[in-house]
Amino acid sequence: MTPREELRQQLTGPGGPFELCTEEVLGESLPVFKDRHGSIRDLLQESALHGDKEYIVQGDLRITYADHVRRVASIAQGLRSEYGIGKGDRVALLAANGAEWVMTWWAVSSLGGILVAFNGLWTSDEIAYASGHSEPKLLIADRKRLARIADLDLGVPTLEIESEFEKLMQAEAGTPLPDQAIEEDDPCLILYTSGTTGRPKGAVVSHRALVGFAKTQAFHGLERFMLAAQASAGDAGAGSAGGEEPPSPCSLVTVPLFHLSGLYAAVIMMLSQGAKTVYRDARFDPEDVMRIMEKEKITIWSALGSSGAMVINHPSRERYDLSSLRNIGFGGAPTSPDLQRRMKEAFPNAAGSLGLGYGLSESGGMGTSIGGAELEARPTSVGLASLGHSLEIRDEEGKALPPGEYGEIHIRSPYLMLGYWQNPEATAETIKECQWLATGDIGCLDEEGYLFINSRARDMILRSGENVYPVEIEHRIDAHPGVGECAVVGVDHEELGQAVKAVVVPAPGAELDAAELARWTGETLAAYKVPSEWEIRDAPLPRNAAGKVLKNVLTGEADSRQIDEE
Repeated sequence: MTPREELRQQLTGPGGPFELCTEEVLGESLPVFKDRHGSIRDLLQESALHGDKEYIVQGDLRITYADHVRRVASIAQGLRSEYGIGKGDRVALLAANGAEWVMTWWAVSSLGGILVAFNGLWTSDEIAYASGHSEPKLLIADRKRLARIADLDLGVPTLEIESEFEKLMQAEAGTPLPDQAIEEDDPCLILYTSGTTGRPKGAVVSHRALVGFAKTQAFHGLERFMLAAQASAGDAGAGSAGGEEPPSPCSLVTVPLFHLSGLYAAVIMMLSQGAKTVYRDARFDPEDVMRIMEKEKITIWSALGSSGAMVINHPSRERYDLSSLRNIGFGGAPTSPDLQRRMKEAFPNAAGSLGLGYGLSESGGMGTSIGGAELEARPTSVGLASLGHSLEIRDEEGKALPPGEYGEIHIRSPYLMLGYWQNPEATAETIKECQWLATGDIGCLDEEGYLFINSRARDMILRSGENVYPVEIEHRIDAHPGVGECAVVGVDHEELGQAVKAVVVPAPGAELDAAELARWTGETLAAYKVPSEWEIRDAPLPRNAAGKVLKNVLTGEADSRQIDEE
């Protein structure tokens, strides 16, 4: 038995702190934690035990755990009495990161309601679609984003954060948290994922999934720490610089909260661990990020997308004391071995604690996990299956493939999404028999079970933490009167992971300008979806005999002479 297997048996076996048992979940027998919270509200209620420890810091605002629970209870009661929000009702949230976003989430989920997390970068067209699709009972938004939809009539009551949120929070001061019955598999969240059919789909997430995410992450953190301690046993001063106690857990949140990396990891998981979370009031600025790291003694940071490269490449980095940083997570875009190496050099106290994982909104945020020495040995892997999860690689006929062969990644767990909101057909295509999720992503497993993702073999583009599906952009570009045909692909980018590139063929007699095409695309799509690279060509796009555009030829991964053989 390997050290990992022995440790896992100790932690998850009978009497262990993460004991697993088998229970029926949505009609399937699956492994779950024997001792677990029954809902997000239970997790929140328990957090009050942290008392005067700080939970939310934003500028001069500092909210303790006990105060946070009191505020959330008041907001929840206000939502119920003023807007009639109850179990199953949707509340849309469209705002920048901040205390109001966090407290709204906890309040809506404590009522048994469903928070619909709108992407703060969406255009008015995208916001209108999501609002019509999810049919929220209330829209809570900040002034900047409300201005974006000022000309629209969404037919939804609106609460402006800057002028109305404080009143909502104070109206029912002193009230307890709601006591509405909540079941583990009740929905509490809708996260919109970029759609392969031109419009995003709303993944419906349960209380079970989010509570399970927090506990699963806690398990992997402890497992990784204990394995590292075993490996370094006998080394003087192992685990801390100069024998000093490490600083208290403190997470700097620069990830958008409408992302699973923000809401799941930064809001829910940090609360479950009693950590302090620090938010900024403005767009990402590497120097301000370093200033806050020094001031608040940040220990945990998710370097999503290009943010890590922006910080370590900043000319002022040496001016700041960043030695408190102990844990760095990656995600949202390919993380090259070279960037991992440079992050370790820039943050030496976190060098042994770099971690990343693979998961989707549809998978409850979890799928695989890797970090520390394992990541050092396999810098291009996204890890082993997370605790309670199973992985399979399947071919186009749905048959499991052996190690080393690439195919579609499938994930099985008790924490999958309940389905796509108002889209049973897409749900049936994605959640297969026996709770297997077809991710649409391409990867392979090695002999030891480590997953490797072929990010360029899949259609999705990973641009600085945002999932971008080309078909949505292609539909918009194709609508331009001067466009004959187009294809959108992802191309490697040092800081963004991947950039969006459009290859466009003009319609007969038309002349195209890249700036005009970018303006046209940006009229209805968020800025991160607008191609930053444009290629306007006279030759038709390469296609196979079935008429499918060969994007691997456009990206240079295949020779154009192979077109007829595809």
